[in-house]
Amino acid sequence: MKMQWEIRKRRGYHRPVLSYSIELEPFEIELAVPQVVLDKAVVRPPSAWRSFCHPGQDERAGALPGWHRLMTPSHVMKSHGETLTLPWRGPGATFGDVEEAFSRLRRDFEMVLTAAYDSVPLDIVCELELTDATRKHIASGVVTARFLAAAGF
Repeated sequence: MKMQWEIRKRRGYHRPVLSYSIELEPFEIELAVPQVVLDKAVVRPPSAWRSFCHPGQDERAGALPGWHRLMTPSHVMKSHGETLTLPWRGPGATFGDVEEAFSRLRRDFEMVLTAAYDSVPLDIVCELELTDATRKHIASGVVTARFLAAAGF
């Protein structure tokens, strides 16, 4: 799995924007790994639909934030990407929480991937024949029928 993300913020009171993409590798697709979802991964600001946050509004006024989800693609989707609005942060802000969220997503995905890999392949071929007791029981009748068929009866 390849994860890539970037955070961009324009000058001014614009909120930072997180864009990420995740792509499964062919062997992960072959293992049919399911989608992994972190429900409370990255903080989502109130009014996340707005690209800006003025002083005294939303997160800058103490409004409680929500959560964005992060998710990996399933083996059917193969790749997934999203763009998420993050809460406004002052100058010099760090985004360690975003990196930590992606680390948790990777850890959870690796657990699912390991479990899928541990489900070993198998190929079972079975065969049953008549038991000796049954063969002995019907042998005289089968031999007689074959003998009569060979003789034209």
